[in-house]
Amino acid sequence: MTVQPHLPPAPAGHLLVERAPAKVNLSLHVTGRRADGYHLLESLVAFAGCGDRLSLDPARPLGLTVSGPDAEAAGEGEDNLVLRAVRHLMARRPGLLAGHFHLDKRLPVAAGLGGGSSDAAAALRLMARLNDISLDDPAVRAAAAASGADVPVCLDGRARVMAGIGDVLAPPLGLPPLFAVLVNPRVPLATADVFRGLGLAPGAVVDASPLSAAPAVLDGRAAFLSALSDTRNDLEAPAKALSPAVAEGLALLRSLPECRLARMSGSGATVFGLFDDCRAAARGRRAIAAARPAWWARATFLR
Repeated sequence: MTVQPHLPPAPAGHLLVERAPAKVNLSLHVTGRRADGYHLLESLVAFAGCGDRLSLDPARPLGLTVSGPDAEAAGEGEDNLVLRAVRHLMARRPGLLAGHFHLDKRLPVAAGLGGGSSDAAAALRLMARLNDISLDDPAVRAAAAASGADVPVCLDGRARVMAGIGDVLAPPLGLPPLFAVLVNPRVPLATADVFRGLGLAPGAVVDASPLSAAPAVLDGRAAFLSALSDTRNDLEAPAKALSPAVAEGLALLRSLPECRLARMSGSGATVFGLFDDCRAAARGRRAIAAARPAWWARATFLR
């Protein structure tokens, strides 16, 4: 992973703030399953302009509070990935300064948007800033890997291909401007249940076409979307079997005349549509909100 050598050190006594953007899997190919049960994948990942917000108060003891629309589902206990990531880092680098974290939880939970992983990555960035540590520091990278499969790719939040179990990261990619509508039917989906629906036995190898980084370096949005349409999300079928709302969300997006491509993100239940510009995306969000007012829908950009 290539990142800036150091983040700006934190002024003493100041509240530090980091965004935790939604992670969107533009494609997700499952390539097999290891003997230990972990599934192998190749995924082109981008990050949205919307997400959670995490702050750190160095003047208070280590702890976590959560507010926002999805606070209750996220929880404030030791199982929250924010505290888990911080403790993994402190175990590897004793003596680090820490503080009290506050998470403004805006993303749906168990939604295929990597919200918890992005929160954990934001916590590690805050710890790095507070202690003047590089994100390339082996302790930071090890803490990210120990916190969850998606945390390493969320650490610097740039588009790239991730592979393996999330531990193999290609260099960052320069995507063309992408405008999206993210839609979640407010039905949580457990990642383990969706992967189980694939029915792959441990040790299985899938003869899947390799996911190339080529779509991300094509000139222009039209060429990129054309290449992206040749990819897929292998978890869509088992997710739709578990939650018909996933299929409903995709159908709604595909019914919009300005939607260029619609697909599920991660293990669902969030689906996304890609549009030509921000105005088309805004119109798409309004159409979804009118059709399903109880659902979560956001117009955003991807990078």
